[in-house]
This record gives sequence, C-alpha cells and structure tokens, in this order.
Amino acid sequence: MRADEGRERAGVRTEEPVTILTVAREAGVSKTTASDALRGSGRVSERTREAVAQVAERLGYVPNGSARHLRKASTGTIGLHVPEVLTRSSYYMSFVFGVVEQAARHDYDVTLITSGQRRSRPPRVDGLVLGDPLGGDPVVESLMATGLPTVSCERFPGSRQADGVVWSEHASMLGRLLDHLRESGASRPALIVAGDESDWAASVHRGYLEWCAAHGVVPLVRRVSFDASGDEVRSAARALLDAAPPIRAQGEPALATRPPAAQGSGEAAGLGPVEAAGLGRGGATDSEPGEATDLGTGEATDLGPTLERGGDGPLDALVCAPAGAATEVAPLLREAGLNVLLASCVDSAATRQSDPPITAIDLRPKEAGASCAELLFELLSGAAPVGTERVHPIELSIRASTHPRP
Repeated sequence: MRADEGRERAGVRTEEPVTILTVAREAGVSKTTASDALRGSGRVSERTREAVAQVAERLGYVPNGSARHLRKASTGTIGLHVPEVLTRSSYYMSFVFGVVEQAARHDYDVTLITSGQRRSRPPRVDGLVLGDPLGGDPVVESLMATGLPTVSCERFPGSRQADGVVWSEHASMLGRLLDHLRESGASRPALIVAGDESDWAASVHRGYLEWCAAHGVVPLVRRVSFDASGDEVRSAARALLDAAPPIRAQGEPALATRPPAAQGSGEAAGLGPVEAAGLGRGGATDSEPGEATDLGTGEATDLGPTLERGGDGPLDALVCAPAGAATEVAPLLREAGLNVLLASCVDSAATRQSDPPITAIDLRPKEAGASCAELLFELLSGAAPVGTERVHPIELSIRASTHPRP
C-alpha cells in the first residue's frame, strides 16, 4: 500500500505533513512515547515500538530530522531568547536545558538569542521561546513583531502578547511563604525584589503587598534592578535593616548596619532614595549598579486595613526575590547576630547547601523550559490554538533558615 493511501485511510489529507503528533494519535500513544519508540530511546515496550513503527511507515512519516524538515519547508530550529544579563545563572541554564531536551525529542535544534544581539532580519527559526521577557527590551519587541509563533515563560509586560504563555502562580505562592514565616513567629517581613519590568517580579511584589494589606503590616520593600553585584544586594538589605532595626539573637535591639557616617542621614532611616541595584531571577553578575530607586522603605500602601499591633515593628524576616540574593545576605545577618528569618523566591544548589539551608520557592526551571518548548511545538503543529495559557506548578521547600527562633 502506498503511503498516501495509508494517510487517507487514517483520515489525514494527503497535502498535510505527517508529524510525530499524527503518528502518536493514530497509534493511540502520547507524543513522547511515539518519539521514543521511533528513536529507540525511553522505556517503551517492544510491542509498542513495533506498533508505532508500523503506523509511521503506513502514514509515510520520515523520522530522519533533516529530511522531515526539508519536506515541511521547515528550518528544523527554534529560537530561545533569555535576558543577556542572566545567561550565566543557574536558573536560566536549567531553563535552557529544558528547552533543548524537549526540542531534541522533536528532532529540532535550538538557537540562543540574547538581548545583546541586534538583528536586521528575523532569525531563521520556526518559532520562538522567550524566557522571562523584560518590558522595554528592544530585542524582545522586535522578535515579537516578526510574526513567528512565540511562547513566553511568564507574560510579556508590554503591548504585545505571545501566542502561548506558560506562567506560575507566584503571588499566591509568596502568600504561602509569608504565612509560613508568620507561623514561625515573624510579624514584619521585608522584601527585596527586582523591578516590575519582569512579570515574575511584578507578581512577587503584588503578592507581598496583598499579604501585608490582609495582615495589617506596613510593607518594607527595596525594588532593585536585574544586573547588580552581591555588594549592591547587601546594600539593599542594610537599608531595610536600618529602616526597622531587628532584634539581636540575644534579645537586644540591633544596631544600625550602616557605617556611623551614614546613620544620621535620611537614607539610613529608610526615608529617602537608595541607590540600589539587584538581581533578576538569574542571580548576581559583575555588571554595574542599576539606577537609583525612589521607593522609601516602610512605605505604607492603600491596600490594607488599620494596622494591627506590631504591624510596623522591627523587621524579623527577610524575603529575597532575586536568585542568589538570599545567599549574599545570609552572612550579613549571621555576622550581625540578627534574629531574622531568611527565605528566597528562587531555589538553587546554593540555597540548599547554605548554612543553615535556606527556605525557598522551587520554580522548577528545567520543567518550565520543557513546557514552553512543548507548547511551541503544539502551536506549530496546530494541536494548540493561539492564546493558549498553561500554569506551571511551583513548590515551597521549607528549611532551617525559617525554623522558629528559640
């Protein structure tokens, strides 16, 4: 029987390309199983391998990547964009591996595109994955204007929106983290967070303000940029500690953490702007400091009810949203003997191996990357409609850094 006859019997129009999704649907298995069966990988029984191979042969599916992409007038490549300042971070390395591994399952290659690459023409790819696109990034804007099918990890905080979005419930997860800190005895948590040009950071910031409003707590926030050193992160932490001095482990009020010359200034009291820059989700780099921010610590919002007693008391917990920030701040708290619970919004090997290990939100970056790539392939094959959004589950890992203090 000819291949086109087999395709007609399977209900596939002869002018349509046969994809791995077509084979999987006809064989009654998942796309991953079909791909593994034809590639000879994965845990697939011999009976299933034979059944999938027979379906592929009947439909005229070409498993060779180069031949199949030529037949479909495809480049056989997808593009992956991540913010350039974050390409060295452990979070984004894991995200990249997730995209690459999922692309390999579809016999695709991945071209890495960073914000430092200015292009006069669209990249030669079939579609794009945007990792944490930042509002105002001209490269992201130009990529989204190409008309190529696009999937973003988190929503793009701009006028355009990707064809598909994989996002996580960061605001509600931060609420869970803050509830845990409250159960551990903290009543005045502070937050270091990157700017709202990232949907992820904006969600974390919003979740913090909503929690503070619900519990009658005056927010203590330092918003920072995406490209700072560890010194600048510690500077932001010192500003928060000076604004609401915590209690020492021995039960005595802590001294201000700034040098004596700065303690009499409005900045030390948290009343004025602080030239602070910080980390994105990806961690510290060697870049120059970011612009000064003018969000005074201890700034009240109009989101909440009358403050409960203790709602504007000493800082007793610090949540670091940027990846790597918590491990930079931990020695500062330890050396000063401060009785402050510490948590991170991004988990990593460093937070797990810290002394003590740091409570953190596990964003599962490798799985997020794989989910973004898979949604892109579904858009390319027509298996998912434009506008599809999927929630990527994240987890809270509670560790010794937030255990109740004696």
